[in-house]
Amino acid sequence: MNDHHETEQDAVPQSAAEIWESRYADSDRVWTGKVNGVLADIAGALAPGNALDLGCGEGGDAVWLAQQGWHATGVDLSPTAVERGRRAAQSAGIPASALNLIAADLATWEPSQTYDLVTCSYLHSWPISFPRDEILRRATDYVAPGGHLIVTSHAEAPPWANAAHHTDHEFPTPESELNALELEPHKWEIITSELRTRETVGPDGKTAVLRDVVIHARRIE
Repeated sequence: MNDHHETEQDAVPQSAAEIWESRYADSDRVWTGKVNGVLADIAGALAPGNALDLGCGEGGDAVWLAQQGWHATGVDLSPTAVERGRRAAQSAGIPASALNLIAADLATWEPSQTYDLVTCSYLHSWPISFPRDEILRRATDYVAPGGHLIVTSHAEAPPWANAAHHTDHEFPTPESELNALELEPHKWEIITSELRTRETVGPDGKTAVLRDVVIHARRIE
């Protein structure tokens, strides 16, 4: 009876914020700190302006944007991740005026301005569900006329992931991502909607090729 009672207590569900904060707090670093390849490829060809990185994690993409001349804002629900991003920016010599990292929940956070670039890389939160489609739809309103939206998502689980990733999660496709964004044809130009492959190294040191969904759209008006 006591063992059963303790199991029930241990099984109390955690929110996405609690899970991600615990993940960051329990590790010295979760990500490499390097910019995501899709963002570097696409944004590297754009004229710098104001940029917003949704789900910025430890700040790798936001720091890179600031280094390229963008005035960047990054938002993530983990205070630990955001603080690491701030330290990374300081180490890179980025002035506070060029980068603003905010700890907030994207389900409720809203900016006070629009941006020339809104980017969202790998905004997934398994096993806890969160309003991902709603966040993506709201992100389209953050893009200024003439501005760009880049959404990069996992199209499949990596080979080293727990087997549950292959069966319990529905990964997006280019079509489902466009459906989630609900981009109005007269307001948006779809530049890219595709699957891309990338080479990466897993925890075991072995190289693997993964697939991502990439959406790149420009706001016309």
